[in-house]
Amino acid sequence: MPRIIKSGLIQMSLPMTEGEGTIQEIMAAMEAKHIPLIEEAGRQGVQILCLQEIFNTPYFCPGQDKAWYASAESVPGPTTDRMAEYAKKYNMVMIVPVYEREAAGFLYNTAAVIDADGTYLGKYRKNHIPHTTGFWEKFFFKPGNMGYPVFQTKYAKVGVYICYDRHFPDGARILGLNGAEIVYNPSATVAGLSQYLWKLEQPAHAAANGYFMGCINRVGEEKPWNLGRFYGTSYFVDPRGQIIAQADEYKDELLISEFDLDMIEEVRNTWQFFRDRRPETYEKLVEL
Repeated sequence: MPRIIKSGLIQMSLPMTEGEGTIQEIMAAMEAKHIPLIEEAGRQGVQILCLQEIFNTPYFCPGQDKAWYASAESVPGPTTDRMAEYAKKYNMVMIVPVYEREAAGFLYNTAAVIDADGTYLGKYRKNHIPHTTGFWEKFFFKPGNMGYPVFQTKYAKVGVYICYDRHFPDGARILGLNGAEIVYNPSATVAGLSQYLWKLEQPAHAAANGYFMGCINRVGEEKPWNLGRFYGTSYFVDPRGQIIAQADEYKDELLISEFDLDMIEEVRNTWQFFRDRRPETYEKLVEL
């Protein structure tokens, strides 16, 4: 029988920003704005749903304000517990990216993976942390220290890569070697900086490793940081590197796509990525 998956991505603009409420009020407003689309995904039979990078806050990294440390929380914790209720209600796997506080001074850019029965399966911590104009992420996040886990969910083997990670093919390869069938990349990226790479790198990862990807970017402009316009354009890409569904550049949207996981075997049997790979020839590079 074909292994047909229905998956969804939510791209969202900020409803309330700094100066319009407390940090907790801003977070509550962002979560509340997501709920109707999460519910809609459930009603439409979405089996795996992924939200955008640090989905319940602004992308506060253009500044360096310690006040935003207060938006970090434990994982699992209050937000993942609430999302687990929707996962269980709709029998829907959820990837929930949040700002994680492990302990005082130990803060991570994290995505929790919740199975279709509401069970917390584990988390991925963003490994590659940028620190450059407009993206002062090392001020807020420690580099991930949990490798590149793949989670066996009810419907598929799922891996996560987060935003800046996508510029590095190494982790994308490891996710494939670890058995990922679908890799989700929740992101926050603006027009003019890397928009041309948005539709280049992730289809390349999908094609090079023979898996599906779901790629999410937020939309709109976020004051007072004024980093630029988050250009949405969330999409799904198949193991041949072909974009099979794409969201709007400007609007909040729930993007849904159906695809057959059996395509993975078909593509890998054609190209034999894993048979012909030569890790012994890469040893010198690894030693660097």
